[in-house]
Amino acid sequence: MGELAKIVVVVPTYNERENLPVLAGLLSDLNLPGLQMLVVDDNSPDGTGDVADELAKASPEQVSVLHRTEKNGLGRAYIAGISRALDDGADIVIQMDADLSHPASVVPIMVETLRTTDAGVVIGSRYVEGGSAAAEWGWHRRALSAWANFYVNAILRLHVKDATAGFKAWKADTLRWIDVTTIQSNGYSFQVEMNYRTVRRGLHIAEVPIRFEERTAGASKMSLKVQLESALMPWKLLFKRSS
Repeated sequence: MGELAKIVVVVPTYNERENLPVLAGLLSDLNLPGLQMLVVDDNSPDGTGDVADELAKASPEQVSVLHRTEKNGLGRAYIAGISRALDDGADIVIQMDADLSHPASVVPIMVETLRTTDAGVVIGSRYVEGGSAAAEWGWHRRALSAWANFYVNAILRLHVKDATAGFKAWKADTLRWIDVTTIQSNGYSFQVEMNYRTVRRGLHIAEVPIRFEERTAGASKMSLKVQLESALMPWKLLFKRSS
């Protein structure tokens, strides 16, 4: 992987018009050669797509936009964005939330870890030494997150501290090897299935510490349906493997 690797940050958006320009500025300020942001907007009623288009118009080398007409889940949005990034020749693809919960300052560390180790993917992890969850999280939210990680690891044996994390840097080859376009799960279980496929391929998952921040603007996308799907997904993956 050369010095001028093409790095595409895939950012799914739905009603993130306040946060998106801030994130674009934070990524631009990194001055990381080859870094681009691909916004995948799910037809946001608040005009996020228009904001994204303005950002792309102002900085066409740094920002591009993929408009989707239906809102059918985080996993589908990521697959659309990752597929576009791979088709456009990305060497590294980064998954990142638009709500500023993921620290942009860690992106260069994730990229450097990919370049200098045998890792197929690097996770921005809340649960390795030096990482932390948002200070605003109550005990119940912390307990739920810790339980989800224990639960997923107990069933699938991923040996990953932050199995449900959504902040990841992937080598393009890893995404092709795990055949990301065929993943069916959605929501947070999409992250788990990607990890599971990576481990099943015998590829190494690295984790670097992050401080996860609570969103400051907009509304959380976590619903009961998403939570239920996340609880069922590890069993589906396990039974699919053994059938």
